[in-house]
Amino acid sequence: MDFGRDMTKTPGIVAKSKIRLVDETHLGDDPLDRELCLKANEAAKELFFGNDYTASKQATDSIEDEETLKLIDCSLYNEQHLPPARRLIQPNDLVVVFESFNDLNFVYAKPNDIFSNRNGHFHHKDFIGKPYGCKIRSKDNEGLGFLYLLRPTPELWARSLPHRTQIVHELDASMITHYLEISPNMTVCESGTGSGAMSHVILRSIAPKGKLHTYEFNKMRVGKARKEFEGHGLGHLVQVHHRDVCGKKNLLAAQNGANSEEGMEQSAEDDALTDSTSTDLDNDDTGEDEEVDDGKGGFQLGQAAAHAIFLDLPEPWLAVPHAAYTIKPNGRICSYSPCMEQTQRTVAALKQNGFHSLRTVEARLKEYYVDEYEMETPPTDLLDIPTEETVSLEKERQIGGTQKTKESEQHTEDETKVSGKKRSNDAAKGPSRKILCARPFAHMRGHTAFLTFATAGNKMRPDPNASLT
Repeated sequence: MDFGRDMTKTPGIVAKSKIRLVDETHLGDDPLDRELCLKANEAAKELFFGNDYTASKQATDSIEDEETLKLIDCSLYNEQHLPPARRLIQPNDLVVVFESFNDLNFVYAKPNDIFSNRNGHFHHKDFIGKPYGCKIRSKDNEGLGFLYLLRPTPELWARSLPHRTQIVHELDASMITHYLEISPNMTVCESGTGSGAMSHVILRSIAPKGKLHTYEFNKMRVGKARKEFEGHGLGHLVQVHHRDVCGKKNLLAAQNGANSEEGMEQSAEDDALTDSTSTDLDNDDTGEDEEVDDGKGGFQLGQAAAHAIFLDLPEPWLAVPHAAYTIKPNGRICSYSPCMEQTQRTVAALKQNGFHSLRTVEARLKEYYVDEYEMETPPTDLLDIPTEETVSLEKERQIGGTQKTKESEQHTEDETKVSGKKRSNDAAKGPSRKILCARPFAHMRGHTAFLTFATAGNKMRPDPNASLT
């Protein structure tokens, strides 16, 4: 994806100013020129070092070592910009395939591959070199089948990815990103990688120099997630850990009295069996797993290492003590829980571990279909409002079968002319105009989850693993 590409550097106003130190060995014999250059060097030092340089002069502690003085050169400080989006599809690029409004898929464009669906067969070689957003015709069915090639974004990827677990949809993902106050170059922890939908949203927010540490206890999902991140050009922004941050293995061992040597040996045998089974099931996708889950839980990043933490776990309250140790002071945490009982236990754990400003929200998305409709301007003449006499005559005609006399017809016409309430049938229609209309979709996605947000306190929390023997 484009947000994972390296920043481009171009000379800006600062670099073009050419402010730098003038080497005193190159000064001439003119005293005025020497004094001018020395004053310019002093001004450059004050500009770069600010109050530190002024304080060092007053305290006679010089900061003018050789390595520091090399930094006083504006040509070293180019401006960084996001690279322009790639317009054309290149080999091995991720492409989101739009088949219909509710049916999206994805492919990696490879010259010899073919994408097939109910609309026909589509050759990847026809994708390569085409611009994103173009329409491609099928090779069979007389070219009647078609699809659109879209540029991948975290939202489109969430709608087309292979589901390994339930995912965080775009509405909840946007609220999580907003209330966690995630910004570029942050360090963020995510527990519960799953299918990686939320991971892509976080990666877009912390690019270009941030770091996402995402944790998953299932070894197969760890391997698949690593492979996807590398294929999307995001491997330098994320590190996938094979670890259970809740430390349920140690908790179960303590509850079952498995602290004996025999119990620990049996636990090690079970772990080895699980790892070998996972490797046999999908050896190609797991990749190298250098990290070993010791069962203690936690994020293993040290104290106050993360700006924000996101928990998508069945029992998030077990991970809250570890999150309190890992998060920075005043950092933000979010827990994603489908059930209110989970939310209540998580809130209690957050309060117990020094978090404050708790808030739980639920978001529901109601979509509207918006389009322009052409409507005729309604006529401006009055409606034909029947009088009491015309109503009685109509009843006589229907009941008795009598016909109205000419005298009564003439009298009725005179009444309507006087009242001015009869609309002529041949009145000219008004001009038509287009108006913008909206109607809600028939179906609305139901409950997804409760989002609980909190802020960490200023006090550092102890490491929960320190008490384990």
